Amino acid sequence: MKKFNIQITLLSVFLMLFITFPEKLLGQKSELSSDFHSERRQQLREKLPNNSVAVFFTAPIRNRANDVDFEYHPDPNFFYLTGWNEPHAVLLVYSTPQKDDQGTYYEKLYVRERDARNEMWNGRRLGVAGAIKMGFDRVALKDTFISDKHDFDRFDTVFMFDFKNDVRDGNDSSDLFDLQKHFKQAINFPQDFDADRYRLYQRIRQVETDQIPSIKRTIDYLSKNDPSLLEDPVIQDFILKAEDESTLTDLKTRSAFLLREYNFDIDQLSNFMASSREIKAQEELTLIKKAVQISAQGQREVMKAIKPEMTEREVQGIHQLVYKKYGAAHEGYPSIVGAGDNACVLHYITNDKTDIENQLILMDLGAEYNGYTADVTRTIPVSGKFTAEQRALYKIVYDAQNAGINAAQSGESFRAITKAAYKVVQEGLLELGIIEQAEEFRRYLPHGVAHHIGLDVHDPGLYKNLAPNMVITVEPGIYIPEGSPCDPKWWNIGIRIEDDILITEKGPENLSKDAPRAWDEIESLMKEKSALDDFTLPPLKID
Repeated sequence: MKKFNIQITLLSVFLMLFITFPEKLLGQKSELSSDFHSERRQQLREKLPNNSVAVFFTAPIRNRANDVDFEYHPDPNFFYLTGWNEPHAVLLVYSTPQKDDQGTYYEKLYVRERDARNEMWNGRRLGVAGAIKMGFDRVALKDTFISDKHDFDRFDTVFMFDFKNDVRDGNDSSDLFDLQKHFKQAINFPQDFDADRYRLYQRIRQVETDQIPSIKRTIDYLSKNDPSLLEDPVIQDFILKAEDESTLTDLKTRSAFLLREYNFDIDQLSNFMASSREIKAQEELTLIKKAVQISAQGQREVMKAIKPEMTEREVQGIHQLVYKKYGAAHEGYPSIVGAGDNACVLHYITNDKTDIENQLILMDLGAEYNGYTADVTRTIPVSGKFTAEQRALYKIVYDAQNAGINAAQSGESFRAITKAAYKVVQEGLLELGIIEQAEEFRRYLPHGVAHHIGLDVHDPGLYKNLAPNMVITVEPGIYIPEGSPCDPKWWNIGIRIEDDILITEKGPENLSKDAPRAWDEIESLMKEKSALDDFTLPPLKID
């Protein structure tokens, strides 16, 4: 009995500590300040029209297999606004002040409760007390989101993102599935809601004459997956008669009328967030720069350590070792490590070639540091020296990237980067005789060459003009798979060079310059001794 009483006492102390001092037992927190997140919510509030509310849900917990889940990753927009990285939460941001018995507020966060038993199994929670310390106007348990009577009909517009279909219904009666279910009921969300049709109505409602071809291309693209779109009377008439001015006016009216039944909007919130997230605050830049430096150092170490007898997965492992050594817990996206013909597969992520031999190897990787990711690509010769053919193509990509970086000037259009890089690749392939007509270059460079990075590897942005404190990639490439209509000596060569560029008033700044990209600099670094040269493991013995 005495032993039992001691156990009870210890458990009581444990629970008291959990409940009384949550700040001592917090899980991973954002390195961004609570003021940063509060300012982001204020920025959003200023973009919202009068008498509206923006509703955000956390990301779902995704299942890997059976009772094993993937490591949780918060929704980037939710994290950007809150710093909150726990599941099953809801954020409401109001355009105008709301009132309750405690006074006036502009936002409300619903979170999981503290639970000592669950925390022992699955990790620590912040709870309401932890959220309050992060500076929110109002915080409540997620259960009350369901029990609260939300009168969303009183708002002119409820801004939200479209719902995803990967949210599981778990044992918790107020998990993300139930939170979204309640919200759908509260806003009268139609069971047969068609997001594509809705977005087309929105575009038709606001269309200008010069935008008609673009919308028709969108309809053609969407209808390949959903042919029923072509049966819609408004969309039918738009395809056939949009060029007629009076018909176009009528189509705008009809689209607006069909949209009136909804007081929610699934489009504009993306634009609100993109316009904020594309310009990085100094706190964000600090984290991005660290992620980029870590990634560049990974590329350097691989250049010194790589050997022909290695596997693609070993090469990936060296990158990951460097990342974790510098405190980056994750990769920002699945790593691409492709040797030889695998380098010609743009999103090659199996990384399972067992002998990389003396080929080119393309390595597209980015460390994620406290939520922010880098995106750095280098292509190097495993032998330590480029062949004549490899160097000829590498020089084209190198020159194209330089042209793209030089075009990345504040005030210039995003498109200017791609245009500059495309021109160099086009002319280079013509000169080598790999293509006969200028437009054929897209066979060997099928992707764009610039995008925003931040909390997402492809961070949201409006993609209009470049401005200071944007961070973008510049990443031209050439990929010539076996069987291409050119001399076979070029086959199975895939090259991409990608750097992370900070836009400044004084010009573009290459944040990943520590990783050599000129061929002679790469060859020189590959001659240096690696700290991993003497790292060996004994062979496995399996009977």
